[in-house]
Amino acid sequence: MTLWVKILTSLGSLVSIGFGVWHFFVPKIWNWYAYIDPSATELALAVRAINLFFSLSLVLFGAANLLVVYNAPRERFSLMVLLSTSCVLWATRSIWQLLYPQGSFQTALQYGLLLIFVLVFFCFAFSLWLVAAYPADPAQR
Repeated sequence: MTLWVKILTSLGSLVSIGFGVWHFFVPKIWNWYAYIDPSATELALAVRAINLFFSLSLVLFGAANLLVVYNAPRERFSLMVLLSTSCVLWATRSIWQLLYPQGSFQTALQYGLLLIFVLVFFCFAFSLWLVAAYPADPAQR
């Protein structure tokens, strides 16, 4: 059971970190600022700040999940809090992809993103369920 928690949390965390690192470069790759009126400097600064905060948050949440799941002895409550937060984030992203799909110019991309978002959510959700349902200490059962 502990092995599954580590595997699933690691997988979800590595994907989160990957999306976070990738998002640091998204504005440059997709030339975001070309779509913003040059006189709207505050808007460009806001988009830059939001993307930086979002990217850094994904990297930090992924790293925090990894640090807590591999900490020995594992602090169950902290892990449950981090896994719960990650579940909410990825469930929200999955629902948002259903309501307002990105990548709609290419069907495979649109549904591929949805599949990844849902799988990452389930990695964290199943890990959370295992940690909540099966405490490591038999006295806590």
